[in-house]
Amino acid sequence: MDLPWPDEGQASVAVEGIGSLGTKGRQTPVPIASVTKVMTAYVILKDRPMKDGGTGASVVADQQAADESFSSVESAAPVLAGRSYTQRELLEIMMVSSANNVARLLARWDAGTQEAFVAKMNRTAAALGMDRTTYTGVSGIESDTRSTAADQMKLARAAMKDPAFRAIVATPAVKPPGGVRLPNTNKLLGRDGVVGLKTGSSTPAGGNLVWATTQKIGGSSRLVIGVVLGQRAGSTPAAGSAAARDASLALITSVREGLPDAVTRAAGAGG
Repeated sequence: MDLPWPDEGQASVAVEGIGSLGTKGRQTPVPIASVTKVMTAYVILKDRPMKDGGTGASVVADQQAADESFSSVESAAPVLAGRSYTQRELLEIMMVSSANNVARLLARWDAGTQEAFVAKMNRTAAALGMDRTTYTGVSGIESDTRSTAADQMKLARAAMKDPAFRAIVATPAVKPPGGVRLPNTNKLLGRDGVVGLKTGSSTPAGGNLVWATTQKIGGSSRLVIGVVLGQRAGSTPAAGSAAARDASLALITSVREGLPDAVTRAAGAGG
């Protein structure tokens, strides 16, 4: 397929059950901002699996997470020290509203310290063949957490096989106990078949978006996953986010419109 790849940064698109539709841009590791949280959630769910629709274990918020709730320098969500939250609630808060304090809380709960959890993230990346990825934190605020579109595709494809993960990233909004409604940072969610996945933006990283959409091919629904990194790097997070969203939407529209015919043509050529 001739896809409308972004003019800058990196991108990759793949269809489950079919394979890669291509990767664009030099695969040099770049900052990925809050896309980091895909690995954080993946490791949590590997360590402590949740049933589809289940709430998982109970997690008591510590004072550090509460103190970090109202940060003016990073994404955060309010949690109360000593209050018990379900594993699902915290994963939803982290993935839907991109709360850095909750990402660190989950890491401490799972591994004791953020540093120990980061070691798990890097071991998991190596096991997935993500050989151009280095995690230095669990939230993505660290600009030296770096990866490539091809590596993040490997992770996204693995993570989306978990029904609990798929349900969490498809959540349009979350309302923490005693809190206010927090909308999903992925503004493409719910349109053009989009069922996830995760945004990430900062001045060093630019705009990043890992997305998942569905498309019917021959009567069967296929999952299409895309990764767009490094859009408007060096600009404001808002400008980068908008650029990543626009680049992703162009790819999604093209794939959904052209994929059924492309599969038919390929099947005919193969026959």
